[in-house]
Amino acid sequence: MNKILLIIQREYLSRVKKKSFIVMTLLTPVIIAVFYGLIIYFSIQGVKGSHSKVAVLNENKVLSEQISSNKNITYTYVDQSLEEMKASIKKSDYDYILYIPPFDLNKPTGIQLLGTKQAGLSLNGKITGDVENTIRNQKLKASGISQKDLDGLKTNVDIDNKKIGESGKEEDSSAGASTIIGTIAGILMFMFIMLYGIQVMRGVIEEKTSRIIEIMISSVKPFQLMMGKIIGIALVGLTQFILWIVLTASISTIAVSTLVGKDQLKQSSGMTIKAKDGTAISTPATAAIDSPVLSMQKSLASLPLTKIIIVFIFFFIGGYLFYSALYAAIGSAVDSETETQQFMMPVMMPLLVGYALSLSVVANDPYGPVAFWLSMIPFTSPIAMVVRLPYGVPDWQLALSMFILVVGFLGTVWLASRIYRVGILMYGKKTSLKEMIKWFTYKN
Repeated sequence: MNKILLIIQREYLSRVKKKSFIVMTLLTPVIIAVFYGLIIYFSIQGVKGSHSKVAVLNENKVLSEQISSNKNITYTYVDQSLEEMKASIKKSDYDYILYIPPFDLNKPTGIQLLGTKQAGLSLNGKITGDVENTIRNQKLKASGISQKDLDGLKTNVDIDNKKIGESGKEEDSSAGASTIIGTIAGILMFMFIMLYGIQVMRGVIEEKTSRIIEIMISSVKPFQLMMGKIIGIALVGLTQFILWIVLTASISTIAVSTLVGKDQLKQSSGMTIKAKDGTAISTPATAAIDSPVLSMQKSLASLPLTKIIIVFIFFFIGGYLFYSALYAAIGSAVDSETETQQFMMPVMMPLLVGYALSLSVVANDPYGPVAFWLSMIPFTSPIAMVVRLPYGVPDWQLALSMFILVVGFLGTVWLASRIYRVGILMYGKKTSLKEMIKWFTYKN
C-alpha cells in the first residue's frame, strides 16, 4: 500500500507543479466568467444595431392589411415593380425586399425575401411570423371581429413549474435551469473523462518508450504501478475541478458587475437566495429585481445544488476510474501514440454514444426507459446520470447506478491489469486484439 501511495504522490505532484496546469487552472475560470458576463450583458442590453429596414412590395390585392413595424423591423410599403426594386436595392436605405405575390389567403405561396446579404435565421423567422399574423388578423376581421376585440384575444401566459415531492408537498422547479445545469454537467463530465483518461494512456506510453518502466517494476508490482498512476491523475482532475468551482463563483460576480454596468440596472440591496438544500446563491448588488440575472438565480434556487455537486464528483471519479483503467491497458499494449487508434475507438464509442444520447434523448425525456438504462450502464451512466439529476432522480435509482458503476470499475481494473502486466514489457511488436486476448491466460 505504501508503494501505491508513493506512486500517487509522484503522479500528483509532477502534474500540479507544471506551469501549464497552473495557467489553465487560473485561466479557465476567467474565460468562463467572461462568457457568463457577456451572456448576461447581451440578454439585458439586447444586440445593438439589429434593426432592419424592409421594403414591402405587395401585389396581392386580397391582402389589404398592412404589416406592422416593430422595434426590430421597419416595414415600408413601396409602389414599384420587383425588377425596379432589385435594381435599386444597393443604392436605397432598405436592407431587404419583401415580395408578396397574388395568392389565396388560405394557401399563401410564393412570398420572397430578397436582399444583397443573406437574412439570418432569426430575422427570417420574425418576418415570417409578422406575415402570418397579418394574414390571420385580416381573416379574423373578415369574419366580423373588430380590432379592439382582436387585440383582446392576445393573452400572455406564464406557467409556474411545480413538482410534487415524496411527502406530497409542492416544490419549486425550473425546466430551464434543470436543462442548463444538466447540459453543462454532461459536457464537463465528457471532457474530464476524456482529458484525464488520455493523460493516463500517454503517461504509460511515455514511461514504456523511455524504458523507465523496467526500473520501476523491479520495485513495485504492475498492478500497484497502474493503480498509483490512475488514482494520482484522478486527484489532479479533482483538484482542478474544485479550484474551477471556487474561482468561477468568485470571478463571475465581478465579471457580471463590470460588464453589465451599475448605471444600466436598478439598484438593489444585494439579495441572497437560498436553494432548497440550503446552498446560498448571491445576487449581485447591481441586479434588477426583474433582470435575467435574478430570474436565473431564482431558477437555480429550485435545484439541490449541493447534492448535484457531490453526485457529480462521485460520478466523475467513478467514470474516470472506469475508463482510465482501459486507457492504461491501451497505453501498455502499444509503443507509440499513433498505434492507439485501433484500440481507442471501441473504448471511446460507448462514451460518445452516452454523450450524444444524454444531451438529446435524456434531456428531453429524463424519466423514460432510455434515460433509465443509460444511467445504469456503467459505460454511459457517468454522463447520463448527471444530466438526469437536476430533473429529480429517485434515490434508489441513484444508489443502484452508483453501485453498478463501482462494480464496473472493479471489473475494468481487473481486465486492464491482465493486459497491463504483460503489455508494459512488450517492445517492438505491434499488438493485435487477438494477442491481447491471449494475455488473459498468462500466469503471474
